[in-house]
Amino acid sequence: MDKLEIIGKPPGMPGTGLVGTLPIRGAKNAALPIQCAALLGSGLTRLRHVPKLTDVSTMNRLLREVGCAVEVIADTDGRTVEIDPRGVAQGSLEAPYEMVKTMRASVTVMGPLLARYGRARVSLPGGCAIGARPIDQHLKGLQALGAKVTLEHGYVDLEAKRLTGGRFLFDKVTVGGTQNVMMAAALAKGHTTLENVAREPEVEELALFLNKMGAQISGAGTPTIEIDGVDELSGIDHAILPDRIEAGTFAVAAAITRGDVLLEHAPVDHMHAIIDTLVAAGAECRVEAGGLRVIGPERLRPFDVVTRPHPGFPTDMQAQIMVLATMADGASVIRETIFENRFMHVPELNRLGANIVVNGNTAVVRGPTKYSGTTVMATDLRASASLVLAGLVARGTTEVRRVYHIDRGYEAIEARLCPLGAQMSRYHGGGA
Repeated sequence: MDKLEIIGKPPGMPGTGLVGTLPIRGAKNAALPIQCAALLGSGLTRLRHVPKLTDVSTMNRLLREVGCAVEVIADTDGRTVEIDPRGVAQGSLEAPYEMVKTMRASVTVMGPLLARYGRARVSLPGGCAIGARPIDQHLKGLQALGAKVTLEHGYVDLEAKRLTGGRFLFDKVTVGGTQNVMMAAALAKGHTTLENVAREPEVEELALFLNKMGAQISGAGTPTIEIDGVDELSGIDHAILPDRIEAGTFAVAAAITRGDVLLEHAPVDHMHAIIDTLVAAGAECRVEAGGLRVIGPERLRPFDVVTRPHPGFPTDMQAQIMVLATMADGASVIRETIFENRFMHVPELNRLGANIVVNGNTAVVRGPTKYSGTTVMATDLRASASLVLAGLVARGTTEVRRVYHIDRGYEAIEARLCPLGAQMSRYHGGGA
């Protein structure tokens, strides 16, 4: 199993800061539902700027499992993925446990399969490292459109000759649920109104993609989405938007190392909460023609953060921003309101020397931390990013194990950061 070794440069050492230009890749959380949405098309869909991530590869395998022809083409802008769903009718129309257990986003095939082919069978995802993430809102929304839902033996079976439009109010905001039901409603008969929907940029991006296919969707990015169902959608050519979470992660890297990094193509319009927090901490964030430039200060200031649904501070940046807080001069407070168990990185950061105390869903972080390199274990995708960030400013060598977590959301992170001045190496067979 792979591991990363990072030779850290504590702030104040010569050559500490990361310096240079870093192109931001396509957004994982936008690519995955759009890959699923290709199932709705009557022909070939070509997706450009697709990040080279294990989650994307897992989704490609799932699409092949249900009968799609999927081709991955390497190009100068990252990767292009071509998805042809015309063989799906002969497929199994099933997302098996083996795939859903490794990537929860696999359940997003439910809506497209049900709407286009009249049935779907999907493994229940269960819990994960950051807490239980039920799909009840997905199922209730699809039932509101006329789906018959049966749960047995750890699987959900859905059937509908053709879905019909309806009104559905989500009990709580859910990105995946909003995307699943919106995709299903795109081919339903009649008008659908979805209320209390997620407003994340990835929801807007999916609506944009569906409308390019021929759907009639309005209101994405607001609390209410209106959908007029159509009879058919076509395959299209589409470029995935840049990843706001990747950009935010590397922005923190620039800030804590006292660096100067231009995040090329950073989606600034979707990063206001992240940028505001960096500025509150003392970092300089400058919007330029090429993207977002982040310059780290000599001393970071403490700050408070509460994770909230978009446009609030994203939970996917909580672990990374905690590392920023550990380097600030004073006490910061971070409150997690989205997931009940998303502080699993705290013990590992404390092993490296941080002073973080957790009480329920609130973490009090006292800095500045003088990190000291040691061996740490990644527990989930964003936790692994926080450990890499801490390693960059630690004295000595930090060994991060279970880096398959980071490969789910960051493409070749060592190859991306080393040209900026980081000292990182990947080794195979790094233990559990």
